[in-house]
Amino acid sequence: MPLHLIKLAVGVRDLDHLAELQDRRATVAAGGETRIPVYTRRLPKRGDELLAGGSIYWVIKGSVLVRQPILAIDTDTDEEGESYCTLQLSADRVPTVPTAHRPFQGWRYLTAEAAPQDLSAAGGAGDELPAEMAAELRALGLL
Repeated sequence: MPLHLIKLAVGVRDLDHLAELQDRRATVAAGGETRIPVYTRRLPKRGDELLAGGSIYWVIKGSVLVRQPILAIDTDTDEEGESYCTLQLSADRVPTVPTAHRPFQGWRYLTAEAAPQDLSAAGGAGDELPAEMAAELRALGLL
C-alpha cells in the first residue's frame, strides 16, 4: 500500500485558487509531462514508499479536498547552503470526499487506510455541492 503526505494549503481559498497558484509554477519534464514543484526543508525519510503510488492530500480551509500524485522527490541546496527538498507533483488534481482536518505545521505522513476516498470512487456523480457546504454537512454527520 502506498504512503501519502497531507499538507495545509495555506492562504488558498478553494480548488480553483490552488490550481491558479500551482499553474504559475508548473514545469515541463523531459518527457513532456507537466509537474508542479512543492518545496519543503525536510526530506521525507520514507520517500520510497511515497514514490510507490503516494499522493499529497491538500487541506484547504479546514477540509481535505484534493490530492495530487507524487512523481519524484529531488534535493538541492539554496544560496545560503541550506538543503531543501522538492516534491514533484502531477498536474492532475483528484477531488476527494471533503474531510474535515485540524490545522498542523509542515506535512505529515498519511496511511492509505486513513486517506480520504476519491470523490469519483465514492459515487460522486452529478452536481457537486460547494466544498465548504459539503465539509460542514459532513462535520454534522449529514453526509
